[in-house]
Amino acid sequence: MACPIAVTGIGLVTPGGIGTAATWKAVCGGCSTARTDPQLEGLPVDFSCRVPGFDADSVPGIRQPWRYDRSTQLLLAAAAEALRSAHLDPAEWDPSRVALVVGSAAGGISTLETQYRKFLDHGPRNLSPLTLTGYLPNMAAGHLTLVLGITGPALQTSTACASGASAVITACLLLDAGLCDIALAAGCDVMTTPFCAAAFAKMGALSRRTHDPERASRPFDRHRDGFVLGEGSAVIVLERTPHATARQVCPRAHVVGHATTSDAHHATTPHPEGRGLRSAVLQTLRAADAALGDVDHINAHGTSTLLNDRTEAAVIRTLFQSREPSITSAKGVLGHTMGAAGAIEAALTVMSLEQQAVPPVANFTEPDEAADGLDLVTGHARHQNLRLALSHSLGFGGHNTVLAFASVP
Repeated sequence: MACPIAVTGIGLVTPGGIGTAATWKAVCGGCSTARTDPQLEGLPVDFSCRVPGFDADSVPGIRQPWRYDRSTQLLLAAAAEALRSAHLDPAEWDPSRVALVVGSAAGGISTLETQYRKFLDHGPRNLSPLTLTGYLPNMAAGHLTLVLGITGPALQTSTACASGASAVITACLLLDAGLCDIALAAGCDVMTTPFCAAAFAKMGALSRRTHDPERASRPFDRHRDGFVLGEGSAVIVLERTPHATARQVCPRAHVVGHATTSDAHHATTPHPEGRGLRSAVLQTLRAADAALGDVDHINAHGTSTLLNDRTEAAVIRTLFQSREPSITSAKGVLGHTMGAAGAIEAALTVMSLEQQAVPPVANFTEPDEAADGLDLVTGHARHQNLRLALSHSLGFGGHNTVLAFASVP
C-alpha cells in the first residue's frame, strides 16, 4: 500500500448488542445469541441471531424510519456511532472529500419479501411507493449520503459474504487514489427473512439444531452442521494518515495490506485446496511488507459449515507452519451476518489490536481433523501481545478477501 490507512472510528449494531462496547462484550463472553425466531415459525430452520432491542426511532438523524429497509436502519445507527467515535461532525467536513462504500449481499431483501407478498395477496394497488428505494442494492449507500450530506464517491459492493470486507478494500483504494480524505467503509444485511432462511436451508447450508439453537453455530468444531443466519451492520471510518494527524486524532489501528482473489471453481463450494484464500493471504502480506511469521492473530471467516471451515483451517495450517497465530471466529456468537460479516469482523480485529485480546470461538468442544493443532482461542478471551492481525472473508461465487491491520505503537 502507498501509505497505511488510519482507522479512526467504529460503529457496530449486531446480535451481540447495539454499539461497539456491547458487541465486544458479547463476543468476549463467548455466549451464542441464536434463539428461536417467531418470524421463521414453521420453516425447516426456525432460529436466527437478531439484533436485540433495536428501535429505529431512537437513532440520531433518522426521520420517518419506516421509509428504510431494516438493513438501512441498522446501517444508519452504526454510522452515527462511527462518526462519534471518530470525532467527526458532517456539518464541519468538506462533503466532496468524503467517500462511502457499503457492502451488502442482498440489499433490502426484507422490503422486497414484504412488498412482493402484498403484491401477490392484494394486487398492485397495495404496493408501497417506497418499494424500490427500500429494496434496490445501492440505496443503503444512497440513503446514508442523504443523511450525512456526502457528495464524494458513494459505492455499493456485493461479493456475497465478503461484501463488507470488499467495501473496506474499495474505500482504501479511493483513499490511496487521492479521491477523498475520509472514507466510510460499511457492511449491512438482514437476510433473517423467511425466504432467505428457506433458501439457505434448501441448500443444506444452515444448522438443523432446532432443538438447541444456542449451540448450533460452532466454527471449526467436529460436530458443526451449518451456519446460523444473523443480521447486523458495521461502519469503519478510514482516513489518509496525514489527514487524521492534521485532525489530531489518534488512529485505533492501521490498514496495512489487503487483497482479493477469485477461486473460479464452484458457485458455492470453496476450492478444495483453498488456492484463492492462500493467494489472498500472501498478496496481503506482500502489500503490508510483512512475513507469515509476523502475523499474531487471524479473525477467521469460520462459518461453521463443513467445507468452509475445513478448507480455511487447512490453508492456515499449510501457510503458518513455523509460527501459528491465534485464531477466532465471531460467528459462534453472532451467527453469519452475511454481507455485513466482513465489516463487523474487520472492526472486531481492530478491537483485538486495541484491547490486546482475542475473543473465544463459541460452542467449540472438539476440533475436526483439519483444525486439530491450530491455535484456536476457546473457552475464554485470551490476552495476547498483538501487532499484526488478519481478517479473512469468503463468499459464494469464490470470493476471497483478506485485510491486514497493524496496532498503533
